[in-house]
Amino acid sequence: MTASRRAIDLMVGGFVLLGLAALVFLALKAANLGSFASGPTYDVQARFDNIGGLKPRAPVKSAGVVVGRVAAISFDDQAYQARVVLNLDARYQFPQDTSAKILTSGLLGEQYIGLEPGGDTRMLAGGGVIRMTQSAVVLENLISQFLFSKAAEPAAAPAGSASGSKP
Repeated sequence: MTASRRAIDLMVGGFVLLGLAALVFLALKAANLGSFASGPTYDVQARFDNIGGLKPRAPVKSAGVVVGRVAAISFDDQAYQARVVLNLDARYQFPQDTSAKILTSGLLGEQYIGLEPGGDTRMLAGGGVIRMTQSAVVLENLISQFLFSKAAEPAAAPAGSASGSKP
């Protein structure tokens, strides 16, 4: 094997390894596993009537900054609501009257939880509960509401048939 052939093989091999590393990076980003924060955290709960497509490991954001992740999602068969456990970074403390909303990145992007801090002087602690929540906006429900409201409207009269006018 000549030296130039060996150099070409090494360059092709390096290019393939670089491509594989890029694919692993993209897979971790798509699965929300890109951040391996291992600092101290605390858990709080929130209950929602509808979580839409929210998934575990989805980001929890406040003012656009990721402050935690969704740790677990379960169904409360007593209240018939979804129970979502949020794993928040201990660096970020939120008042007890904080509200939580399920939001969507872009029109059809991933769903995440947005926190809006309240004005209470007492802070949420581990095991706390966020009482004010707003469920996910489901696109299918919005479309069906729009269609049903349009179907309920009376049909508009033709332009040339105004009452009392003669040709």
